[in-house]
Amino acid sequence: MTGETANPKAYPLADAQLTITILDLIQQAANYKQLKKGANEATKTLNRGISEFIVMAADTEPLEILLHLPLLAEDKNVPYVFVPSKQALGRASGVTRPVIACSVTTNEGSQLKSQIQQLKDAIEKLLI
Repeated sequence: MTGETANPKAYPLADAQLTITILDLIQQAANYKQLKKGANEATKTLNRGISEFIVMAADTEPLEILLHLPLLAEDKNVPYVFVPSKQALGRASGVTRPVIACSVTTNEGSQLKSQIQQLKDAIEKLLI
């Protein structure tokens, strides 16, 4: 992790333990083709109503380029969370580039259903 202080607009920010859990699930979602990478793709999944939850990088410069996502997510009742590093988010997503936002999508017969549900509950606790 970098020594930079996270932007205060990046709320809610996952702690170290939750970040590991989130990145782990993102990696599995990527394997199961249940992951959309990038702010534009995440926006599309929200609009289409197929997003389970949204993960954004707190070290995005400028952060404003993805601050439409929390508003949209709240409208659609989709939990969202920030992780400290876009580099780590990119690695977990299975690409070499940094990823500033991604969306885990719904899939009826998915093996990740229970893990996604547990993580959604954890994220919702942060928002309270």
